[in-house]
Amino acid sequence: MRGNLRGALLALMSMGIYSTHDVIIKYLGGSYPALQILFFSALFSFPPIAVLLLRDPTHGTLRPRSPFWVTLRSLCIVNSGVCGFYAFSVLPLAQVYSILFASPLIITILAVPILGERVGLRRWLAVAIGLAGVLVVLRPGYVPLDLGHLAALFAALSNAMAAVVVRKLGRSERTVILILWPILGNFLLTGLSLGLAYRPMAGGDLALTGLIAMLGLAAGFLLILAYQNGEAANVAPMQYSQMLWAIAYGWLLFEEHPDRATLIGATLIIGSGLFILMREGSGTSTLRPVTEARLRSETVTAPRASLLKRMLNRQ
Repeated sequence: MRGNLRGALLALMSMGIYSTHDVIIKYLGGSYPALQILFFSALFSFPPIAVLLLRDPTHGTLRPRSPFWVTLRSLCIVNSGVCGFYAFSVLPLAQVYSILFASPLIITILAVPILGERVGLRRWLAVAIGLAGVLVVLRPGYVPLDLGHLAALFAALSNAMAAVVVRKLGRSERTVILILWPILGNFLLTGLSLGLAYRPMAGGDLALTGLIAMLGLAAGFLLILAYQNGEAANVAPMQYSQMLWAIAYGWLLFEEHPDRATLIGATLIIGSGLFILMREGSGTSTLRPVTEARLRSETVTAPRASLLKRMLNRQ
C-alpha cells in the first residue's frame, strides 16, 4: 500500500510538471509557430537523450528489424508533437486535455486488430460513452470547429497508435532505434518548416523552449519512479489530474473558464477511461494495452517513460 501511495504521489508530481510543460507551449504559441517551438524544444532535449543513447550496450545498426512499424510509430510521435503543440497554442487547456484523454479509448479500439486483444461488451460500452464525451466537448454543429480541434483529435489518435505499435514491437527493436528515429523525423520536418515560417526569438523565449525540454525529461523520470514504486493500475489514472492543472493554469494565466459542456464531456471521457483501466487492472485482460501504454502523450520532448527506463537500466 505504501508503495502504491508513493507511486501515485510521484505520478501526480510528474503530471503537474507535464502540465507546466504544456503551459509554456501555450504561452510561446501566442507569438511563434508551433513547429518552431517544437524544433527548438526537441533540439534542447537531444543532448541529455544522446547521453542515454550512448549507454545502449546492444550492438547493431540503426536499421530497424520491422521498418514498417518503426516508421509508422515515428510518424505518429512526430505528428502527436506537431498537432499537440498547435492545439495547446490555440485552444483552452481544459479543452485540449479533454480531447487528448480520448487516447485510452482509441488504444482499446486499435488493440483489437493490431494486438489481437479481446474487448468485452462492458469495455465497448465504456469506449462508446467516452467517444460520446468527445462529441459533447466538440459540439459539432453548435460550436465552430477549427484546426485546433482537428489537431487535438489527430494528436490523440497518433498517440494511441504509437502506444499500440510500441506494445506490438516489444523488445524486438533496439531502444536506441525507438528513441532516435522519431527525433530524426522531427528534426527533418520541423527544420524544413523554419524556412517557411520563422520568427526571431528573444533570448528569454528561446530559454523557455529549453525549459520545455527539461520539464519533459524530468516528468518522464518521475513517471519511471512512479511505476517502480506502484502498480500500473494505481499509477496510470493519475494522468487525469492534468485536468485540474489545466483548469487552474487556464484560470490564473489565460483567463480561461471551461464551460459546462467541456466539463460534462471531460467527465464522460475520464470516467470511461478509468473504467477501462479498472477492467484491465482486475485481470480481465491479459494484454492490458491501455495500462501498459502509460497514457501520457509521447512526443520528442516527452519520450516514452518505459524506453527511458530501458536506457537507464542498460537493457
